[in-house]
Amino acid sequence: MSLPLAEYTHLLGAYLKPLRSRVSLLAALALAGIGLQLLNPQVIRYFIDTAQIAGAARALLLAAAAYLGIGLAERGISFATTYVSLQVGWAATDALRGDLARHVLRLDMPFHKTHTAGELIERVDGDVTSLADFFAQFVVRTASNLLLVAGILLLLFREDVRAGAILAAYALVTVAALAALQNFGATRWTAARQAWAELTGFLEEHIAGSEDIRGVGAEGYALGKLQRALAALLRQARGGWMANALGFSVTQFLYVIGYGLGLAIGATLYTEGTVTIGTAFVIVYYVSMTAAPLDAIREQAKNLQQATAGIGRVAELFHLRPQVVETPAARLPGGALAVAFDRVAFAYDDEGRRTDDEHAPRNTQYAIPNTQYLALDQISFLLAPSRILGVLGRTGSGKTTLTRLLFRLYDPAVGAIRLGGVDLREVAFADLRDRVGMVTQDVQLFGASVRDNIALFDPAVGDEQMRHALGELGLLDWAEMTLGGLDAELAPAAAGLSAGEAQLLAFTRVLLRDPGLIILDEAASRLDPITEARLERAIDRLLGKTAPPAPQSWGVTDSPKVGGRGASHPRTGIIIAHRLRTVQRADDILILEAGRVVEFGPREQLASDRSSRFYSLLQTGLEEALA
Repeated sequence: MSLPLAEYTHLLGAYLKPLRSRVSLLAALALAGIGLQLLNPQVIRYFIDTAQIAGAARALLLAAAAYLGIGLAERGISFATTYVSLQVGWAATDALRGDLARHVLRLDMPFHKTHTAGELIERVDGDVTSLADFFAQFVVRTASNLLLVAGILLLLFREDVRAGAILAAYALVTVAALAALQNFGATRWTAARQAWAELTGFLEEHIAGSEDIRGVGAEGYALGKLQRALAALLRQARGGWMANALGFSVTQFLYVIGYGLGLAIGATLYTEGTVTIGTAFVIVYYVSMTAAPLDAIREQAKNLQQATAGIGRVAELFHLRPQVVETPAARLPGGALAVAFDRVAFAYDDEGRRTDDEHAPRNTQYAIPNTQYLALDQISFLLAPSRILGVLGRTGSGKTTLTRLLFRLYDPAVGAIRLGGVDLREVAFADLRDRVGMVTQDVQLFGASVRDNIALFDPAVGDEQMRHALGELGLLDWAEMTLGGLDAELAPAAAGLSAGEAQLLAFTRVLLRDPGLIILDEAASRLDPITEARLERAIDRLLGKTAPPAPQSWGVTDSPKVGGRGASHPRTGIIIAHRLRTVQRADDILILEAGRVVEFGPREQLASDRSSRFYSLLQTGLEEALA
């Protein structure tokens, strides 16, 4: 795998520039270490030559002390270099990890539907972790080791041209061999990184579904897939490690040849009488010294192989761009929001969910591949502010797709969606999230306090605001008695809470933002009667259909204020449900079938019209008719 130099320099520049003071310190430490390594052999030569001519003991003692002092200083600098390089590496990768996670979270739903959470964790964390040595050591250590080799060559040329020339040829051959091996290893490490990501995704998916797997006795099938995933990982990782082993073998073989040549040159020059015994030792010593920096270069080449795989996969993610692009040009108005769908057509791409309904229309007229089913086809309706819309339809009729478009998780291929008269494409994402709230069957709760789960870790939301919101929904006593108050810790994944209790917390989250549009997607299904009754009351208050409880229910004397506004007020609502009771609060009814509107109008009017589809559903029984 070959990456353009720009990919390396961009990452290094972007994430090392904020750390330039530490990088400068690391470079200074590396240069100091090089100087000490080159100096010590000169001290040894002085000691040997002085001892050979029976020099003064004081001179020998000073040389020995200098040797020990230089050695200790070199060890100290090596320790400091390791410490600073680790700081640089982890600081840079932490910043990269944060940027990559932020970018992945902003990508479109089609991307997330084709990549499991486990795979993305491996790519955001595992691939970035593999770059720690690249940031911490590659440039500085590779440059310092090359400088050390260059310094050794210069000193050898000063001692003897033949020795310098032979060692230079040895160094060039070694570097060329490592360069040839680098691309060989990088390709294999890229495949290994992908295999690791797929294994992590497999484990995440199957551990999350362990209850269902055990319930149907599919443990053997899951373990068989795990064995195949591990075998694939072994094949790919083995190629990477074999590339590393090949690099080690090549450098060691070349080192033996180089060291043998150094011994031969030193012995030859000494027997010719050209150099002293000390100088002959220095020549051999310098030749042996080249093994360490060349081996370090080999190690950095191995790191570069793994880094190349990581950089390629990181760059691949960074190069992805969301199809839903934010172009803020207008703000949504305050109060209840009108909702308008104007000839909206939409189809999931091949990587998204497609309906299995055999009656779903295929695209024949829009700028969508004809092979794709239309999730929505020419949808048009207008919902006035403060009115509640009940959306009915069988599974696959387009109900959930409608809500996804309202949140701009996708954009329609044709037509426009307007809230409060403003095209959604002109609204900033933050404004849209503040003014549109949604509660679904599956509520995401975190292993944190009740406070953090309600405020979603926003420190700007105070306890009084949360208590007011709970009180307005009639949930304050429930939160205090059942959950243990705002300070109580919830278990991860809402363990210990029912689906209805999790939805009650989600209602409080929504109310804190005081949105102008509330979307309830199957938010009151499969609940026990007590929780359902509490949930129904909370829905009415959230939609502003009933007055909030008396102030004493909140345990405060002031009138409730949520998000800086007064007590509950009417909001526009969209309710997606299969249950007759849930849509009885609706002002209007929209019935979808195979992505098309088959009926839309006021609920009371449709309920009294014997020819309407809604009337038929009421007579037949809503749950049975929509099953």
